Amino acid sequence: MSAPETALAGTGVASAATIHANLTAAGLYAHALRRGEGRLSAKGAFMAVTGVHTGRSVQDKFVVDDPEVHDQIWWGKINQPMAPEKFRGLAAKVRTWLGARPELFTEDLYAGADPAHRIKVRLVTTNAWHALFARNMFIRPERAELEGFTPDFTILHAPEYEANPAEDGCRTSTCIALSFAAKTILIAGTSYAGEIKKSIFTVMNWLLPEKGVLPMHCSANLGKGGDTALFFGLSGTGKTTLSSDPERSLIGDDEHGWSDTGVFNFEGGCYAKVIRLSREAEPQIWDASHRFGAVLENVVGDELGRLDLDDGSLTENTRSCYPLDFIPNTVKAGRAGLPKNVVMLTADAFGVLPPISKLSAAQAMYHFLSGYTARVAGTEKGLGKEPQATFSTCFGAPFLPRHPEVYGKLLEDLIKRHGADCWLVNTGWSGGAYGTGKRMSIQHTRALLRAALDGSLAQVEYVTDPFFGLQIPKSVPGIPAEVLNPRESWADKAAYDRTAKELVSRFEANFETFSGGVSEAVLAAAIRAAA
Repeated sequence: MSAPETALAGTGVASAATIHANLTAAGLYAHALRRGEGRLSAKGAFMAVTGVHTGRSVQDKFVVDDPEVHDQIWWGKINQPMAPEKFRGLAAKVRTWLGARPELFTEDLYAGADPAHRIKVRLVTTNAWHALFARNMFIRPERAELEGFTPDFTILHAPEYEANPAEDGCRTSTCIALSFAAKTILIAGTSYAGEIKKSIFTVMNWLLPEKGVLPMHCSANLGKGGDTALFFGLSGTGKTTLSSDPERSLIGDDEHGWSDTGVFNFEGGCYAKVIRLSREAEPQIWDASHRFGAVLENVVGDELGRLDLDDGSLTENTRSCYPLDFIPNTVKAGRAGLPKNVVMLTADAFGVLPPISKLSAAQAMYHFLSGYTARVAGTEKGLGKEPQATFSTCFGAPFLPRHPEVYGKLLEDLIKRHGADCWLVNTGWSGGAYGTGKRMSIQHTRALLRAALDGSLAQVEYVTDPFFGLQIPKSVPGIPAEVLNPRESWADKAAYDRTAKELVSRFEANFETFSGGVSEAVLAAAIRAAA
């Protein structure tokens, strides 16, 4: 514990309550169990249930429309404006509410493994398990570094507080509001812990471009030869699974920066989807999720705490949060050199994209801005059970406060200056669209990725896909030819052609948004993809 005036410094919260500051996992476990916030699994993981909110509340996210940032924000459904005076009023209410709680938990943490680009974050929350989540997910300072810790950004986390839409300028009783001017994040009315993590990701997406650093919604790992690989993709496309490779060292599973000196993780933990997790296919994630210190969100277990990872009765978006060092082969510093390979992952619900294809630099920019995938049920509140085709620019539109072209231009410049082989990988469906075809084999995907990363795919012959202009390997040892060419996996070839043309038209319609903000080379790649 720490004195309230120290633990709450810079937060605006005044409290005479008991303040539990910077407790370790063991201390937070003890308080969470005492307070009845959850229970233990048979192997010692902490199990929490988040109630009605089992995913991000995307329609309840707001950015404060401060004059100094107004012209730089990508306003719209992603970044809904909140009037500064409404934010100040709501912040005052949340601070008063937090100050009246009988006890609070605070954690002082870093975001960004590179000291040149990291920020200091202070979380104030009512629940021990949310503090443990943050402690797992962010980078934990050494004890000596906590002396005189002054936060750059503060998260006021009030999951049980209900906002008043009529007074507070929000949509419902749930509100996630971010003020870049006040350097404060309010999270009210939702217990889903992912809001904590993603709010700071949004902050990093705001700060780093001005320093010439590309913030990325991607995982990253490092080969034995020192080669760095990036894996872009939305939730459910395989970022965590494919980057957790026993033959490579994990840098991080979700959020990174790319500077002129290399790649660095924003986080100190992993936040993996575990619905239908297989120990055989994903042993590292399985083991990390079955031990003391992990936080399991909405995972079902029996009365003895034995987990049923196939049970999606609470949500398909079941999650495991654990520190990076729960994975045996990680890059302890959270940093590595410039990327040699850039992989863009998509879960194609139409089943027409190949399992792997090589991209030119212009095509990489095109697919980065397009951000095509299928949203998987449960990752956002309100989605149905079936995946929905979507375009999420930069593979992370919900977390981009700036215009997408800002991030696209940074990627283009970095690839030009430093070079990287770029790949498009479909982890979605083959042999037909969702409901007819089947999901890509994880074994095939891993084998193809390893061939790309070790350089052996550079030695094979390629054919050009007639719909998207993608370069598809003609043959790869151990991979059936009909898997490599998606058209061959369809029983009805005419149906494949119709479906591919339909998806091409969707790409074309989506990319019209960017036609005035990209280079001629990227436009040429777009025209070819839409031919």
